[in-house]
Amino acid sequence: MMISKLLFSFLLLNMDTTETKPTATSEGDWATLTQDNYSIQYPTTWELDTYGQMGSSFILFSPMETELDKFQENVNLLTQDLTGTGIDLDKFTAISEEQVKTMVTNSNLIESVRIKPASGEYHKIIYTGDLGIYHIKYEQYYWVIDEKSYILTLTTEWDKYDAFKETGERIMNSFKFL
Repeated sequence: MMISKLLFSFLLLNMDTTETKPTATSEGDWATLTQDNYSIQYPTTWELDTYGQMGSSFILFSPMETELDKFQENVNLLTQDLTGTGIDLDKFTAISEEQVKTMVTNSNLIESVRIKPASGEYHKIIYTGDLGIYHIKYEQYYWVIDEKSYILTLTTEWDKYDAFKETGERIMNSFKFL
């Protein structure tokens, strides 16, 4: 079922293969990725992948902390065409929260809140769960605009979330629709 794919953004599954030509510009220690309908800023020390790896629109990988580091914290964006489903932000959020409970091993929904800035409404959830050998903490922002969902996700190891929270949220909060 198409809806069952909503929650898999943290796994970077194939949801949309929109072909756009990104542009990246740099100012100081931060760069800006501009696509056809959005832009996002990120530290120049983070690696930008716009090749559609596992269906993502982009993935921003943090630098490896040490040679022993096996998990790269990241921010990624997935989109999904919701045409004809009648799914709005409320329904999308409800479905996603249920899927966190049933599809993420050892899941724990920590926060679920609607954010209403002047730039447009979105929903934010934070949860933990296991991904293979890793205990992960996810922070996701959901938008549903013109029958399309946008899922922006910060993925960190659970015990490293606090270290990446400020930078991750700065990146995510820079996301703007054009």
